[in-house]
Order: sequence, then C-alpha cells, then structure tokens
Amino acid sequence: MKKILPLLLLLMTVSFDSRTPDAYAVGEWFKFRIHYGFVNAGYATLEVKESKISNKKVFHVIGKGYTTGMSRFFFKVEDLYESYIDKETGIPYRFVRNINEGGYKKNQEGFFNTATNQVLVKDYKNNNQKTVAIPQNTQDILSSFYYLRNHPEINKIKTGDSISINMFFDDETTKFKLKFVGRENITTKFGVVPAMIFKPLVQSGRVFKEKESLTVWISDDHNRLPVRIKADLAIGSLKADLDAYKGLNNPFKTH
Repeated sequence: MKKILPLLLLLMTVSFDSRTPDAYAVGEWFKFRIHYGFVNAGYATLEVKESKISNKKVFHVIGKGYTTGMSRFFFKVEDLYESYIDKETGIPYRFVRNINEGGYKKNQEGFFNTATNQVLVKDYKNNNQKTVAIPQNTQDILSSFYYLRNHPEINKIKTGDSISINMFFDDETTKFKLKFVGRENITTKFGVVPAMIFKPLVQSGRVFKEKESLTVWISDDHNRLPVRIKADLAIGSLKADLDAYKGLNNPFKTH
C-alpha cells in the first residue's frame, strides 16, 4: 500500500499538451476518489499555487493523499508532496515529501542545482543530508507530470509510441515511461469525456501483477486532465476517478 498512493498522486498528473495553450495555471485544483475493490479507500488532491524563490515567481504544486473511513482504521495514510517549478522551463527548484503510510514515515526536502546537475536531499526524520548526481533536466515526482502536460511531442504521438523522462524519487533517478495505447469516450460523473489512454510501464512483482498493470485515461482536450486510473495489483484491484475540479485553464470537454 505504501507504494500505491504516491504512484496515484503521480499518475493523477500524467498528461500532455502542446505549449499553446498551457495545460494548467495557478488556481487549478482537482480531487480523486480512490476505491480498493468495492471499498472507498480515500482521496487524493492536486493544487497549483504561486510562490517565490529568490524573488522569482514559480508554480507551487501541492499533492495530498489520505485514507478515509474503515480504510483509515486499518491503514492510516497522510501524504504530502510539494514541488516548486520554474514557470518558463518546467524544471523544479525544490521538492517536499512528508508521508505517513501505516507507520512508514519519510520527511524529506530536495534542492535542485541545475548548474552542477545535483540535488541536495535533506532527511529531517533521520537528521542527515546527502548530495546526489542527476542527469540534466531531471524532474521530481510532481514536476515530472506537470512538465509532461505541456510536452511538445504529444501532437506527434501514435498508438504504441512511448514518451520517457528522468525522474528523481527515493534518492535515485529512474526513467519514467508511458505508452500511448489509443483513445476512447468514458462515462464519468461529469458526462462522457473523450480520453487518451496511457499505460505507465511499472515493475512487476510484489505490488503489480504485470509490467503494464496500470492504465490512465486523460481528457483529450487542452487541459489533459486525468479522469480515471486503474491498477491490477498482486492482490485485488484499485480504481481512482475524478471527483471534483476547479480553476482549469481551458474548457473541460464533455458530451
């Protein structure tokens, strides 16, 4: 479970668009309802605010995840992820990861240095810090997918094609890769939404059944808003649906 909710927060932002118009802006907020089988397990939210770093205005993205009801009784989750992102380049300046997942806790802050291609990770729980070398243009878990929402390659993508980026998570850089599998109209609480379908490639094993056990549906409009996520787990299945939204930068296309 401790790997699932961070991944959902991550997947909630997996979307792409051309540079004009921008897919998101300050004031965007949306919420997902998460189900484990038939049980309402919790919620996850993402919000875009504005902050300043060295007197420069930046996007401040905040992701939260938490269990509710009986799920909270059996497995309490309170996750907070933050990212401070350059408005022009989409490159992160700083990230925050403060989580409590059934007693598994992390409290970290990372500072990116694009001049040296390094990230300084401060671990407040264990009272230590370290500097890690990273490839150029590396993203953190939240900035990755806000960056991808404006990715220039989306207009050229074809069924079966993949897009990958470098992502820093759990003190190391990995390739995050998504495969485009097609389009379909899906029924939501907001109406029928034309959607693009992507399969993030994940490692099979203890949590996921197969390498392509995850599927995410993205609104096929200028917002590229995640509207549904499904995951086939080693035990059971998980589903997350868009439950509420406000402050979108573009009209939300529904039928």
